[in-house]
Amino acid sequence: MKARGRLSGGSVRKRAAWLAIAALWIGGGGLLGREPAAKTPHAFLESLCDDFGPRLTGSAANAAAMDRLAEELRALGLAPEKVPFTMPGWERGADRVEVIAPFARTLRVAALSYTQAHPAFEAAAVDIGNGRPADYPTGDVTEKIGVLAHTTPLQTREIVAGAVARGLKGVLFLDREDGGQLLARTGSFAGEALPLPIYSVTQEEGRWLQRLLARGTAVRVRVETRSRCREVTTANLVVRFPGKSPGRLIVGAHFDSWDLGQGAMDNGIGTAQLYALAAALRGATLQHEVELVWFNGEEQGLRGSRFAASKLGATPVVAMLNLDMVGVPIAVNALGDDSLVPALERWKKAFGEQRLPKGVENTNWVGSDHTPYQLAGVRTLTFNAPIPRESVRYYHDFADTMDKVSPKLLDESSAVIVDCVRTLAADTTLKAERRSPEETEKLFTRFGLEKRMTAMGLWPIGK
Repeated sequence: MKARGRLSGGSVRKRAAWLAIAALWIGGGGLLGREPAAKTPHAFLESLCDDFGPRLTGSAANAAAMDRLAEELRALGLAPEKVPFTMPGWERGADRVEVIAPFARTLRVAALSYTQAHPAFEAAAVDIGNGRPADYPTGDVTEKIGVLAHTTPLQTREIVAGAVARGLKGVLFLDREDGGQLLARTGSFAGEALPLPIYSVTQEEGRWLQRLLARGTAVRVRVETRSRCREVTTANLVVRFPGKSPGRLIVGAHFDSWDLGQGAMDNGIGTAQLYALAAALRGATLQHEVELVWFNGEEQGLRGSRFAASKLGATPVVAMLNLDMVGVPIAVNALGDDSLVPALERWKKAFGEQRLPKGVENTNWVGSDHTPYQLAGVRTLTFNAPIPRESVRYYHDFADTMDKVSPKLLDESSAVIVDCVRTLAADTTLKAERRSPEETEKLFTRFGLEKRMTAMGLWPIGK
């Protein structure tokens, strides 16, 4: 039987932490009446998503939404700084892919970024399975359109290389989720124009094509791509909070999104969490300087974090925390940096061990904004913080919208993030340090990430 009217010590601490962070944005008094009131992270994100829509890097919507973010931060009494950079950009046009035989049907598709405009053409379709050499049919596939299974283990770079080597004119890549979804993604981590058009196609329509081809039915497709590559000028947005020591704790989240939905989950969640953190750090006395960075260009190749990491020079950095689609944390991850584990264990213990059921993890993975910092020798961390399956299955699609992100998720996750950052920023035992290139190489080889890094064009290190 559950006791009523009493809370356990852990529950009291948990409730107190949530109430403390909520106090930052409830009412008009701000932090203890001394600071302008912040919006709730959910209210902030809702206005950003609904007022501007998707935030594809280089788009007018992205620039306008970043201006709004800067305004919101200035309203909190902060001084955000735009740090501009140029990058290989891409804009989606009025693309069209249609089946013309055995009967006419326009397909629901989305070009992968860096698919370049070309004159319309028609071609026969051919099933290429998972795109490995053994999956291609025998015989000549030159000038055909490959239908690629969603189960492929290949990276896009490998898919492109295989298709070009066999003379394909294009690829239709089945989406990994059903329900008429499309997964927007980059076609070139290096930002180079693709040598042939590659499209994400709904799983249902792709399987229809596969069934027709398996029965020997001739399938003919017409492709017209108007999307195009172009260089763009964009910016990261930075806010700094001074510390007593020269060491810097960097906390980053990518601001950009794909252009099919609103980018509410990916990465509106991180964008809002960073806003909540900015509100919480106002007036704080910190041991280490804290730098908050909203990166642009993540979806098209980690462009903003690559730029920021390249400008660090000899800046003493304690660690970099990456917030990319972070739900309510169940663990904190040192991403392979053993020297960070003791500090994270101390935070976990102070925070309440029952609140992080999986504790401190130490497993490296790549493909988000911590990777360029790792390559610069900086220690990095993130959270193991799953988003509910009923929401996360829609990310990168039209349905990545504000209704998939609850106020509870943002409030609870922001409370954990604020507590972690405050603790690390106050930890006098944490010293700024950098790994040597040899140690950095081991950080990736230890977890067998060389193939993935090679496909991203980031391996060997220093290439």
